[in-house]
This record gives sequence, C-alpha cells and structure tokens, in this order.
Amino acid sequence: MRLRALLETDALGLRLLGGEDELDRGVRGVMTTDLRDPSRYLSGGELVLTGLAWWHTAADSEPFVRILAGAGVAGLAAGEAELGDIPGDLVEACSRHRLPLFAVNESVAFATITEYVVRQVSGERAGDLAAVVDRHRRLMTSGPAGGGPEVVLDLLGSDLDLRAWVLSPTGRQIAGADKPLPPAVSAALAGEHLAATRTGRRGPHRATIGGVTYSLFPIRNTGRGAAPAARDVRETVLSDWLLAVEADASDWPAARLDLLQGVTQLIAVERDRREAARTVRRRLAQEVLELVQAGAAPAEIAARLRVAAPVLLPGLRTAPHWQVVVARVDWGQDAAEGTGVTAGTATAIEAGPVAQSLLEEILVDPAAAGPDSTDRIAVAHTGEEAIALVPLPSLPVDPDAPDAGSTEAGLHADALLSSVRDPLSAGLADDGRLTLGVSAAVSSAEGLRGALEEARHARRVAAARPGRVCAAGHHELASHVLLLPFVPDDVRRAFTARLLDPLRDYDRRHRAELIPTLEAFLDCDGSWTRCAARLHLHVNTLRYRVGRIEQLTSRDLSRLEDKLDFFLALRMS
Repeated sequence: MRLRALLETDALGLRLLGGEDELDRGVRGVMTTDLRDPSRYLSGGELVLTGLAWWHTAADSEPFVRILAGAGVAGLAAGEAELGDIPGDLVEACSRHRLPLFAVNESVAFATITEYVVRQVSGERAGDLAAVVDRHRRLMTSGPAGGGPEVVLDLLGSDLDLRAWVLSPTGRQIAGADKPLPPAVSAALAGEHLAATRTGRRGPHRATIGGVTYSLFPIRNTGRGAAPAARDVRETVLSDWLLAVEADASDWPAARLDLLQGVTQLIAVERDRREAARTVRRRLAQEVLELVQAGAAPAEIAARLRVAAPVLLPGLRTAPHWQVVVARVDWGQDAAEGTGVTAGTATAIEAGPVAQSLLEEILVDPAAAGPDSTDRIAVAHTGEEAIALVPLPSLPVDPDAPDAGSTEAGLHADALLSSVRDPLSAGLADDGRLTLGVSAAVSSAEGLRGALEEARHARRVAAARPGRVCAAGHHELASHVLLLPFVPDDVRRAFTARLLDPLRDYDRRHRAELIPTLEAFLDCDGSWTRCAARLHLHVNTLRYRVGRIEQLTSRDLSRLEDKLDFFLALRMS
C-alpha cells in the first residue's frame, strides 16, 4: 500500500505534517517503538509509530530521524497523547531527511493503525491471505470466547500449512494449534531465542532441534498502553513471548514474512491484555507486602489476605496457607559475585520489574499450558527484589507450631528451577544472574513476616553459590549451609589450609588417600566397619590411616569438636 492511502482513511486520524512529495512510498509493514535507536528491529519500508517517550529535548529528534531514514522506513507517525503538539524540531528533522511525518490524534489507538496496515499490506502482497489476517484480527479482539492465540495458530495451520506454538521465555507452551512440543524442545527453542536476542540479532531466528528446523519470531510488548519503552534489551528479554514456527523462514518471500509479523502483532495484543489482567493480583501482593514491612498488626494483614485468597484461589472454602518467594536479577558487576566471571560496569536497569515478570513465569506449573495458569500468582516488587505471595490449599500443620506448614508441602526451590535453568541461563548470558529463595508455608498472618525474612535469607544463600541461576529453600536455613557461604574468603582459606594442607601434602608424597579416607569416615558417622566396607579396606588399614590423619593434624577424630572442624573444612574446600 501507499502512504497516501493512510491519509484517505478518516478512521486512522492521521494529519500530514511534512513530506507531501513522498506520499507514493510503499508501506511493507508497521512497527511501534519508543526506543531511541530501533534500528535492530527495522528492515525497511515500515510505517513507524511512536508515542515520543524517547523525546526529551530538541537535540533528540535529529539522531532518531537519521536512524529511521538510514533504515529506509516509509514514514513516521507520532502520537499526540504524550506531548500534545508534535515538536517543531522533529518536523524539521523529518523535512531535512525527506521522511514523511504524520500526527496521530490522541483518540486513535496505535493498534487501530497497526491492524489496518497489516490487513492492507497482506492483501496487496499475499492476495487472499488478507482474509486470513482479518479472521485473525476479529478472533483475537473477541476476547477469551474467541479462542485467543490458539485460534490464530489453528488458522496458520489450516490456511498456511504452518505448525506453530507460542512460548514463554522459559519455554512453557502458552498456545499451540497442534500437539504440544516436548518440554525439552520448548526449553531449547526458548534458550536459542534468548541467546540470539541478547546478541542483538534481528528476528526471526533460525534454530534446529533434533533435526527439525524452526523459525523464532519475537512477540514484543511495545504498543500504546504498554510499559515505558525499554532502554536496554535486558529489560524485556526475560519476559517477552516468542512464536516458534516449524519452518525455515530464511528463504521466505517478503509477503509471508510480513504476514507472520502481523500475526505476532495480533498475539502481542493478547499478551498485553493478559499483562493488564495481572494488575489486580500485583496490587494485592503489593498491599500485603507494604503492611508486613511496615509492621502492621496481624489483624490488618489477615484482612488483606482474606481479600486476596478468593482472587487467587477461587472456590476455596477454608483459609489457605501461604508461601513467600523472593527473586532478584542482577546485571553487570553485581551478577559477577559468586560466578567467577569478571563483569564490567553495570548498566542502570530497573531490576525489580524484570524480576517480577520472571518470577510470575517461574511460579507457573511447568505442566500447565496457557496464560490462564498464572491466575493464582501474585507478585510485587520493591527495590531490586520481586516478592511472590503464593496461596496453598490447607496443609497438615504441626499443632505445636501453628505458624509452620509442612516442610514437604508447597513449593520447593530446586523444583522451581529444574525446567527453566537452561533457557534462563541463555537469556542472562555472561552478565546476568538470577537468585531465588523460598520460605516454608505459614498458616496465618502472624507468620508472614517471618516467611518473608526466611525467603530473603534463603535468596542470600543462593546468591553465595556459583552459577547463573541459583535457588535455596527454607530447609537449608537450619543447617551449616546457611553459615558457610558467608565465611570470608581469607578465613575460609586459612581454616581449610590449617586442617587439610598437611593431609594433601602427605597424599601427594605417598599416595596415601588420607583425604578420601577422611571424607568417607565422616560420611559414615565414624563407623569403622561401614567405612572400611565402603573403601574396601581391612579395618586395621582404616585405623592406620585415621591414626596418620590425627598425627599430622594434632586432632582426635573420636571428639565431636574435631569431627565437626574436619567436616566444615571439607565443605569449604
């Protein structure tokens, strides 16, 4: 279609501000952005829609327009909702670069223009495929009764013979028109997509898993009404959905690529709607969190929990138990702690919202399909942390500990990350880190403050461990595991050297295997017969080795204190 046709459509509310001689330019697609530099997402021929959130001073217009003109976009349409009148310096910059500029009336949603352009472009380039896109649009905007993304993917299969799935950044299947992808394949595709996105490569990304080729299209939340535009790809990489198509799009004609781009925009509308639906649950979590942190009376906290419970667990007749999960995403220098990686200076990134979106995704049961499976999750964020309030059906409780739920019930730290560790590590790349802590379940408002502190302590234990994605649970706080990560490195080295270096030196000279013998002896709780059987030694040989250990270290392994010292030294070494 031509730019001129946009002015002739009154419903679009466009007013020409400059570039009348360029109105015969062809439009190949549409893109909404408020990035200062959207070049990585431009391929040429787009009508660019912007809410002007990137504009702060007159000096901002020239570089923005220069980037658009260099990318070969067809035209620029700026919304009047943010600033009112379009800045004169933007008009002048567009005139210098011969870039047609339109003003969009504040009463017109960018989605209206997007849908119109997608229909027109698809109709001109793909003939009868325009009918398919129109059917997608009508079904997507009809709400849940219309089938949501599932129906769009059904139409891709029936009309275009394309098998496709909508996946979350962890590889969880949100929608799929055919049989589900195997979890391992979904996770691998999500990891490939996140890794490619972190390198700045423009989609679609090509991935081959198990001999099958897929094309991965990003589904981004950049429309009007969305969160402010990301200044850094790391602010959205761990929350954006993706469309995985079982096909190699590298040799597709422009018409088919444009059509798939239109489909991702339609699915993004559904994603935005689902995101908006989380607002109530996020607000409930935020209110409870603020009361807990402010030291409010238990009765006041309990009243807010009674409001939250039926929203998160509809139909539950008894008061639920609650667990608290704390997550934090660190970038740059902060993320290097515990990983052995030297990081550069951290970019200023709002880590709280990133952790919030990510925690909402992690807490979904990996076996559950569809966006609605997130309805029982309430996550707030404060500072750099995201904090989840997770309701659990009533659990058996120890009557002697009314505020402590069963240690076996509810969420477990390791299980939460088991299916998402690989894709998230790809998205975190070499400068990001996720740490997560899980509390025990509590049965009342009185226990919620302790659960929050418990989850925070557990997260700090996880942060002291190596790795990009780490978690710790409440059960680890009752053991030495809580203490060891916080021992200073110089103390750790001095303590282990004093106890273990004499044994290591002796093993090096005589191949006596004193260290493995010590480990086995302690693991067998000091039982001579069990330890000898494990090491396939005669008991007298074992007694000789233990005697040599005691001689070299001046310790007595029959004493509990010395056993404990050796145990801790081995754990810290």
